[in-house]
Amino acid sequence: DLIPTSSKLVVFDTSLQVKKAFFALVANGVRAAPLWETKKQSFVGMLTITDFIIILHRYYKSPLVQIYELEEHKIETWRELYLQETFKPLVNISPDASIFDAVYSLIKNKIHRLPVIDPVTGNALYILTHKRILKFLQLFVCEMPKPAFMRQTLEELGIGTYSNIAFIHPDTPIIKALGMFVERRVSALPVVDVTGKVVDIYSKFDVINLAAEKTYNNLDITVTQALLHRSQYFEGVMKCYRHETVETIVDRIVKAEVHRLVVVDDNS
Repeated sequence: DLIPTSSKLVVFDTSLQVKKAFFALVANGVRAAPLWETKKQSFVGMLTITDFIIILHRYYKSPLVQIYELEEHKIETWRELYLQETFKPLVNISPDASIFDAVYSLIKNKIHRLPVIDPVTGNALYILTHKRILKFLQLFVCEMPKPAFMRQTLEELGIGTYSNIAFIHPDTPIIKALGMFVERRVSALPVVDVTGKVVDIYSKFDVINLAAEKTYNNLDITVTQALLHRSQYFEGVMKCYRHETVETIVDRIVKAEVHRLVVVDDNS
């Protein structure tokens, strides 16, 4: 029920060059792709923007040194180096599974993308995300009685991260931001000015612009410079307050089509 009638799915063979794979993600406007291993005749993993970030963070030296691992490696080589014998079966779900099963799998496995694979044909059908599930529930379950917690505030329910928040400044170099993505395992970093006010946000998705612009060989530039390459569709940082209800928050996330909101006080 969640899978749209028409959607784009890109699949990569593990023998493809890493660099070509990331360019293909950009060209197709997708954030992740299932990986097919011909020898095993099965899907073995996912390639996401996180892989791109880890490669850049791990192998970047300076603007003068080409990142050989990105330019020359195949996906299978990168997986062998990165996973180093810790290969786990691909976490996936059947199209017949319940939405609850999908939500449980995303949370339990601490993943953001869950491939839907037909157990009979072995075909990959769709990649499920928290955002898609939230949108589906908001659009199609509105006739059902809402749980009481939807009328409670973020503060009352203790939802969100309020201590040890990972953030950056407008003059933070990209390479430092990438390090924070890897070490803190977050999907976005609020950009905060000297007064402590949120002025922008740098997300993992913004990093793929480095591939689109072919500017990944200079990661010493600032976040502000990198964000100049962002698409014109950016509508600013989506915010919320602790005193707002879960219902309001969900509506805002779905309408804005974002993955997260920045919780601010009255001074932003």
